[in-house]
Amino acid sequence: MTFVIPHTDIRALGWVAQLPLGLRPYALLMRLDRPIGSWLLFLPALWAFALAAPDLATGLWLGVLFGIGSVVMRGAGCVVNDLWDRDLDRQVTRTAGRPLASGAVRPRQALAFLGLLLAIGLAILLQLNPLCWVLGVVSLVPVALYPLAKRVTDFPQAVLGLTFSWGAPMGYAAATGRLDAPGLLLYAAAFLWILGYDTIYAHQDREDDALVGVRSTARRFGENTRPFLIACYAGAVALLLAAGQAAGLGALFFAAMLAPAGLLAWQIGRLDIHDPALCLKLFQRNREVGLLVGLAFLLGRIVP
Repeated sequence: MTFVIPHTDIRALGWVAQLPLGLRPYALLMRLDRPIGSWLLFLPALWAFALAAPDLATGLWLGVLFGIGSVVMRGAGCVVNDLWDRDLDRQVTRTAGRPLASGAVRPRQALAFLGLLLAIGLAILLQLNPLCWVLGVVSLVPVALYPLAKRVTDFPQAVLGLTFSWGAPMGYAAATGRLDAPGLLLYAAAFLWILGYDTIYAHQDREDDALVGVRSTARRFGENTRPFLIACYAGAVALLLAAGQAAGLGALFFAAMLAPAGLLAWQIGRLDIHDPALCLKLFQRNREVGLLVGLAFLLGRIVP
């Protein structure tokens, strides 16, 4: 007899298993076992620092603040999402083991933990300038609405895109004290990038989502996902190039952008929407895409 292991991205047996027993469910609730989400939340801010930080020391300091903030606020977003979705999560193979769905953490405990994470996030936000304070408060709106979006629209990934790309305008505002064309172009580019990669991610749950009534771009486009990805990723690359042009970057930036553009094209070519494990791997490769974009911005500033 052959046993098929259900597909899940929870890594309860990794380093999280070394934590004290009482802390493990909260680490899983924050997705600390899967840091890719924190990376993807942080990378648009990294682009902004690479593009606009006035000096290396400022860029490094902001990188530390936003790095910690990305882990904390990604964790807070996961708590909000899981509070909304705990009943649905029990019906989806990949998410049935989440702490709220499994009962390892109770809703009241999750709310108290959410308050702690938001307090840490506020302490980090107060280290930034007043424009960032406004942007930080506004960012809570799409964070709260994302779990609802998957119930009412085929494009919840667009709401996630608005949320996960927020580091671009916030990072740009933190580095410059203003928000002008390059920062807005970064935001638009990050939005399209996220819309694409989260569609790949959503294909892991496409069949279960159909059974429980959860909507997504993966379900909306199905076998036509590849043309949708081409549009998203091509638009993201074009907007990144426009941001570099608006910031007056040198020719090396445009040459260096061939690397992340090529990796995005590779994702599109490799995609098999019927292979959940492959979809997860392709989604995770976007960390390298984001790092390569940040490197391109730096090179464009270093070499005229």
